[in-house]
Amino acid sequence: MDTCLIDGVGLWLEQLTRHIGPGRPALFFDRDGVIVEETQYLGKAEDVHMIPAAASAIKTANDAGVPVVIITNQSGIGRGYYNWQEFSAVQQVIHEHLAAAGAYVDMVLACAFHKAAQAPYAHPDHPWRKPNPGMIEAAADALALDLGASLIIGDKKSDLEAGQLAGIRYGVLVETGHGPVETIDFLPRDLLPMKAAIASDVGTAVQWARSIGWAPCTENVIELLPPERP
Repeated sequence: MDTCLIDGVGLWLEQLTRHIGPGRPALFFDRDGVIVEETQYLGKAEDVHMIPAAASAIKTANDAGVPVVIITNQSGIGRGYYNWQEFSAVQQVIHEHLAAAGAYVDMVLACAFHKAAQAPYAHPDHPWRKPNPGMIEAAADALALDLGASLIIGDKKSDLEAGQLAGIRYGVLVETGHGPVETIDFLPRDLLPMKAAIASDVGTAVQWARSIGWAPCTENVIELLPPERP
């Protein structure tokens, strides 16, 4: 598990597969409120409840050979509510739910830094914390992704803002999680040149993106890497 902390403190990067061939579009997800139900600082494996459409949406990308990347702010670690081992246990449950549906995630990135966090996680504006694009850029470097053809799905405008700053072309704000509040004042034109929309859930979001040309079918060639678990 320690090897996933690339700075030894607050930046998590876990690669679960190895795609053959660079230049692929990717599907970026926020986690809480998009893939799993929002519980306000999810730090217990037993509190994981999947959003029903998530696994099938991820499998759609898997079947098209499109890498799937989770990017998640984890200020709950910085605030002392749970630790990286508990975060990893939550991730393991998510991976198991996805595997049961024939789906998988290629990479998980998380940032524990926050301006109101405890030491050593206190940081006024860390480049990895959304709406900053650091997690997206790190994933793009690691997987040789084509961000200009990629899609990001989140339940907060800050998720899409991170994508816009990174040069992601498509973004969808879903109405699950924090979506009911976030969609009230959301204007897709504010994110131009990103093509943005609102969708009821992640499944509808992927359908919309595909309807306007996202994620052309590519050869699905991956190598599964042995996961590191606590």
